[in-house]
Amino acid sequence: MTKFSSKRPLTDAEEAEIQAMIAGDPDNPEISDDEAKNPMSFSEALARGPGRPRLANAKEPVTLRLDPQVIDSFKKGGDDWRARMAEAITKAAG
Repeated sequence: MTKFSSKRPLTDAEEAEIQAMIAGDPDNPEISDDEAKNPMSFSEALARGPGRPRLANAKEPVTLRLDPQVIDSFKKGGDDWRARMAEAITKAAG
């Protein structure tokens, strides 16, 4: 059974709790007023295709074999080790 019932009006506290849950959902953000005024048509959505739009300067995935010590050294610096490794390679490339 759900916590909130449609058989009675919601209290202000219940409405506030529901709105907080909606606002806190990272997977389904509320649309802005501007987005609501200019919705995308179904044919536009089909033409756009799945996934997010491509970036003008998208990064290219590569496979690279490195010594485990090199990888461990970057990992010890924190969770952003891939970005720091990319930065070091960029600096080395000149």
